[in-house]
Amino acid sequence: MTQYNIHYAKTHLSALIEKAAAGQSFAIAKAGKPMVKVIPNLPQAENHQRIGFLEGQFQIPDDFDTMGQEEIIKMFEGEE
Repeated sequence: MTQYNIHYAKTHLSALIEKAAAGQSFAIAKAGKPMVKVIPNLPQAENHQRIGFLEGQFQIPDDFDTMGQEEIIKMFEGEE
């Protein structure tokens, strides 16, 4: 991965933004140590649906809200 120092990045910001927009990732470094990674912001597919993508693949128990409640109380309050 290409690496640029902060001074170069500040001086050539417009050109570096164009590189990232074209799909080229790079790092910005301070004293030779990479500080940040710049990656392109790729658009999401318009019909990409994430809500409900695991529907039907597992079941949540009815007592999910209170599962293990007694054990948790014992851990905090100590066993009697």
